[in-house]
Amino acid sequence: MQTRYDAIIIGGGHNGLVAACYLAAAGKTVLILEKNRSLGGASVSHPLFPDYEARISRYAYLVSLFPSRIIRELGLNLRLRPRSIASYTPHGAGAGLLISNENPALTEREIRKLGAGEWRGYQALMEKQRAFAAIVWDSLLEPLKSRADWHRIFRSAGRPELWREFVERPIGELIETHISSDLLRGILFTDGKIGANAGANDSSLLQNRTYLYHVIGNGSGEWLVPEGGMGRIAEQLAGQARNAGVDWQTEAEVIGTTSVNGHKVVAFRHRGAEFEIQASHLLWNATPPCRRQPDPSGIDEGTSFKINMLVKRLPQPANRWVTPQQAFAGTFHIDEGYAQLEAAWQSAKRGRIPDTPAGEIYCHTLTDPTILSDELARNGYHTLTYFGLDLPYTLFTEDNEAAKKTVVTRVLKGLNRYLAEPLESCLATDRDGRACLEAKSPVDLELELGLPRGNIFHKGLSWFFAEKDAEVGRYGVETGRRNEWICGASARRGGAVSGIPGRNAAMAILKSP
Repeated sequence: MQTRYDAIIIGGGHNGLVAACYLAAAGKTVLILEKNRSLGGASVSHPLFPDYEARISRYAYLVSLFPSRIIRELGLNLRLRPRSIASYTPHGAGAGLLISNENPALTEREIRKLGAGEWRGYQALMEKQRAFAAIVWDSLLEPLKSRADWHRIFRSAGRPELWREFVERPIGELIETHISSDLLRGILFTDGKIGANAGANDSSLLQNRTYLYHVIGNGSGEWLVPEGGMGRIAEQLAGQARNAGVDWQTEAEVIGTTSVNGHKVVAFRHRGAEFEIQASHLLWNATPPCRRQPDPSGIDEGTSFKINMLVKRLPQPANRWVTPQQAFAGTFHIDEGYAQLEAAWQSAKRGRIPDTPAGEIYCHTLTDPTILSDELARNGYHTLTYFGLDLPYTLFTEDNEAAKKTVVTRVLKGLNRYLAEPLESCLATDRDGRACLEAKSPVDLELELGLPRGNIFHKGLSWFFAEKDAEVGRYGVETGRRNEWICGASARRGGAVSGIPGRNAAMAILKSP
């Protein structure tokens, strides 16, 4: 390490690595300080169950918002694989809805079963999403425009209704206008629920912002599986950063930052010793102190619950017409009907763990088996990840471990209603007979990753435009302090595995006086 750098980045997650790569490529000296033992933040993979060679992403799973432009500019060797199935949603006695990414005829046939007009409404909504994405997506790597500017852009494009439907009115109204089926409404609205503490018609419109982030990625909104696991992204970025000359120190706990004679001074602790380093610019990949005060409405509260599992075989769905490979290749929705989502949200608002938690399961290994050893893959093992909704931080603050056990019990009970065999019988076990299952609550996410109140986006997601006059023409990464920037998820247009705020922070620095 040097004693002075052009830029110090606090936090070695994927956004900090993206910013470091761009700054170093421009000739800047860069130091990353990471409190954990390895870089990557939430975008890492671990052998969670030591008796098995399976590298599982503990915190993050799929990729949609990472721009192909960043991949090209940084020369990353990333392969993002499409999933053959978009989703499977069981309902009723042995029935289910299967939506394909490869077979439009199958999807049409399945949706038409839900009632007259459902296919037409579904197509109309998908067209609106694609049109909105085509107008907005590329702007996420550009300086911010004002709300009024964007309103004019949509009018000029001949699509003023998109602005009204996606930005001005609750997204629930748009879904309800086009879709009558409670089941399909719920499947669609889950895009507005991932990590968001809001209902379909909530006046905060947090659900709208969350919905948009989940449907506009790279212009298509398709969620892809990173070959080699989520850790592959951090590994590639770290390799590029190393090649560009970036320095980093892991197990470095930042204990203070000050400004002295126009320079930033960062104090950190490493293995019991304390150090001070100077820099011209300070970048926060972690949420800076000025952004850690949560909104009193609860809009910033984390609501995501995660269960990571290794199974020795995939369970057969109760619907015998669907194979386990079809059911789990995409997103397996559990109790995510429109009314069920509302009921779970209302239960959580009353401070109660929902009796039937709403959530969904992903199987990485059906699309990308490379995270398993050859032996495990040959023997039919798979990874499953459950992502629960409407399980806010406050439900776990009194007794985190007890609340987690309650949630896991209720999740498994809810899932088993839709399976021909209990999931517990499919779980791999370690040498001591313990099931290969790990649960993470919002409280765990705060303790392990420093996510404020366990919010996977660091806070409620922002709009894609400037909400203050002072933000127009800027990148949304400013802190209000000279030469101090946000390069992480709490920046405007931050959130998810995207690299967008990392690149935007680097561009803001490189274009600053």
